[in-house]
Amino acid sequence: MHIVLATKNRGKLKEFNELFSGEEIISFSEILGDIDIVEDGSSFRENALIKAREIYKRLGEDYLVVSDDSGISVPILNGEPNIYSARYAGVNATDRENLLKLVDKLKEKNITRTKAYYTASIAIVSRYGEYSVHSWMYGDVITTMRGDGGFGYDPVFIPIGYNQTLGELDSSIKREISHRSKALKLARPIIDMLQKKSI
Repeated sequence: MHIVLATKNRGKLKEFNELFSGEEIISFSEILGDIDIVEDGSSFRENALIKAREIYKRLGEDYLVVSDDSGISVPILNGEPNIYSARYAGVNATDRENLLKLVDKLKEKNITRTKAYYTASIAIVSRYGEYSVHSWMYGDVITTMRGDGGFGYDPVFIPIGYNQTLGELDSSIKREISHRSKALKLARPIIDMLQKKSI
């Protein structure tokens, strides 16, 4: 079975390929072109499954579709942006616009640093069924952007145990500690099992 990632996000595709070195993982857009999928679930898991199901339905049984939905939650902001992380500043907002909205919301409350966490839910859909896994990364958000590595909210997120933001940390460290990396490590045995079934 061919592994297809249900995302157009280049940052996510790069992370997946780094973690699955030796495997060829391609974005659905390379096969199907530009498709907009309405993510109207009420949780990261629901949205990940919505994306994976839609791409699998369009591609067929020869494919194993992997999808993730992830985002950052800030308890002091009532958990925002949560599942709206990718569109916090609007439907077609850029990463920077979303990040700046989060920073502005914290500044309105005169907060320069507060607790936050990332959630990653990975969904796997194939002819053998549907699976999902979750993982988290805890730390703080700050209102000063630091570093130009990573993507999304990485320049303002400091993981527990570190003094640098994800935007400053080396990518090898991020691969070890990130919510997506940890979720992928949980997903890997499931993907391996499904691939063996197809042989």
